[in-house]
Order: sequence, then structure tokens, then C-alpha cells
Amino acid sequence: MTFGGVHALTDVSLTIEPGRIYGLIGPNGAGKSTAINAITGTIVPTAGHIRWRGEEVSRWPQFRRARAGLARTFQNLALFQKLSVRENVTCGAIHAHGDAELRAAVDAALDAFGLSAIADEPVGVLSLGTRKRVEMARATVSNPQLLLLDEPAAGLTGSEIAEFSERMREFRNRGGAVLLVEHDMGLVMSLCEQLFVLDFGKLIAAGAPDEVRADAAV
Repeated sequence: MTFGGVHALTDVSLTIEPGRIYGLIGPNGAGKSTAINAITGTIVPTAGHIRWRGEEVSRWPQFRRARAGLARTFQNLALFQKLSVRENVTCGAIHAHGDAELRAAVDAALDAFGLSAIADEPVGVLSLGTRKRVEMARATVSNPQLLLLDEPAAGLTGSEIAEFSERMREFRNRGGAVLLVEHDMGLVMSLCEQLFVLDFGKLIAAGAPDEVRADAAV
């Protein structure tokens, strides 16, 4: 992915398998968010291929990728501030057919992230940690197969991070895959089973957390 003369990603190759939690790490400006944006269709890569379950999806629009099982959160929260928690989560329930199925899916997502009691509150009045839970509920309400998270732990308390980790393990245990962009190395090392490391848009290491930690390039 190039932006003018800037090579944001160069020959980066990642393979994601079901039922695993991956970390995508590196310094600021390494290309981590760009990678997530390319995978989910927020940007169209300059060259290369994105394949999802055997299909070439590099030119698919975002909504089609979402319907195919790709879901994401954003580094800068992308919620509808004047809508309620329930209404925001409902926006992610693109798989539901009929009112009963829609309500059941939304209720389950609200319950999973401890949001049922504030379902009718406008998102704009909530704390950062709570708003991040709303975005997680919206991302998972459609029961995606791959969840791409851009710095989900930033601004969370220790107990909120522990709760987030537990939710991600539950998602993994149901067969979902997670690609996590995060600067909290304690969280990354404890939660992720494999890491990819970017630096200046290039993949400089990949492997288990202990292997990556010991890599001189990293």
C-alpha cells in the first residue's frame, strides 16, 4: 500500500487460521492500522491480494466483507454518539432476518459485554471504556469469523482489560479468529498465540510470542 511516495506496506504476507488469536505489533507508523484497513476494505491496496476463505476479496466493498464474516473496531471510536447503545449495536446485526432474530442477536451481544442495563442510554454520555465495549458488541453481534481490533485496550482499566481478554478467548474457543493491533505488550504476550511484527511497512518477524520476544530484529 503506497500513499504518494510513502510505502505504508511492502510485501506483507499474513495467514490467519480459525480458532486463534494473533497480534499485529510494531512502532507507531509501522503500517498496522493500514493493514487492517486494507483487509476490511476501508482502503484499496495498491498491489497484491487479499483472500478470504479461498476467494479474492481485494476489490470487495466493506459491507460485502462484513457479510462474509469480517468485522472490525476502530482506533478512533466510530460510534453514533446520539444513538443509544442498543441502536449502535443493532447497526452491526447485518446477518439477522426478521425482528425476533434481530432482537435476540442484539440482546445476546449486549449481555455478553455487560451493556444490558444501559441499552437505552445515548452513547455520547458514556465513559471511554464503556464506549469501547459498545463497539466490541457491535463488531461481534453478527457472529463474525474474523475480528480485527485496532488498539481495543487503549484507555481501559486493568479490570476492563481482563474482561476484554476473557471475551476474546471465548470468541476464539467458538472457532473465531482475532487479529489484534495493540501497544499493551503485557496484553499481547498473554493473549496472543502468534505475533506478526511490522516496521516501516515491512514484516520483520512472525512466530510465537516467546520467539518474537527473543528476535534481535524486534
